[in-house]
Amino acid sequence: MKRDNISLDSYKDLQHRFTKDKIETYSDMILGMPGETYDSFVNGISSIIENGQHNRIQFGNLSILPNAEMGDPAYQKKYGMEIIETEIINIHGSLLDNEEIYEHQQMVIATNSMPSKEWVRARAICWMTAFLHFDKAMQIPFIMLHKLCDLTFRELIEAFACKKTNTFPIISGIYAFFLAEAEKIQNGGPEYCESKKWLNIWWPADELQLITLCTEDRLQNFYKEAEKLLLLLLKENSIEFPTKLLHQAIQLNFNLVKLPLQTENQEINLSYNIWDFYQNHLIGIDIPIEEKPYKHIINRTELSWVSWEQWCKEVIWYGNKKGAYLYKLQTIDDEFLPSYLEQNPEEQ
Repeated sequence: MKRDNISLDSYKDLQHRFTKDKIETYSDMILGMPGETYDSFVNGISSIIENGQHNRIQFGNLSILPNAEMGDPAYQKKYGMEIIETEIINIHGSLLDNEEIYEHQQMVIATNSMPSKEWVRARAICWMTAFLHFDKAMQIPFIMLHKLCDLTFRELIEAFACKKTNTFPIISGIYAFFLAEAEKIQNGGPEYCESKKWLNIWWPADELQLITLCTEDRLQNFYKEAEKLLLLLLKENSIEFPTKLLHQAIQLNFNLVKLPLQTENQEINLSYNIWDFYQNHLIGIDIPIEEKPYKHIINRTELSWVSWEQWCKEVIWYGNKKGAYLYKLQTIDDEFLPSYLEQNPEEQ
């Protein structure tokens, strides 16, 4: 690129410090850089998450700026850069914007180190990563399996790049959608998904899939498939892991997903300290998993949304950078339960 930045060691040190100090950040990654391969790109995603980035990686497609080093035809030839002209569309931009002059960009959709099909795979993995980890669909079990089973985030995410339509119809359907959207971009289509139904705006593909699962009441079935898929991954890697622990981690994640039209808080009982384990990891502290009864209250009434439209706007759209898609949860010790119920009679 002929551009200098801080070293990776300095980046990792800063990320760890921000994480421990509970300072929320997000990271940018650019897809299609010269010399980048599918493997190096996906390993980079995994490394960024493992170093403490749990709020958001913002994935951008490489575009050529005028007078930049990459604008030189000899440079482009050297790296086998395939470039198309496409319209610039803003994330969450309105479909009603009537610009007299539309801006265009020169977007890189393949290089000699990342051919066309590999670019499509990488672009789909970007959305799958966002959906599973940063939209919080599977963040709790992912962190647990990474820490306790030494599985990389790449292994966890790529397990969901599934084409077994008979066994995993929902998960394979999500992946097929991401592949199709990537191919559309390569053919000059928009970088975001048009939705007249949901707020009449351009959605990232991952957010639109989350909206679709929730509004079509398929979220619970997604988690059932996810549990089967992760059990298969553990078996393929000859990893013994308590099935009850995995089940409860997945169920906790499912019950924490913010949804509209909720009028009551929810009690959930776990056999492990999954929530404490997860929360501590988010700030860079590792604690062991312990097996003993835990009673939790999921706070579904402090924040509420009276329609799917309001939820789309205030949770999915506005929560993008921070990934604020999960409810708050309070742990209730048995000795404190009577006083808690006195203060919260609606829980009785």
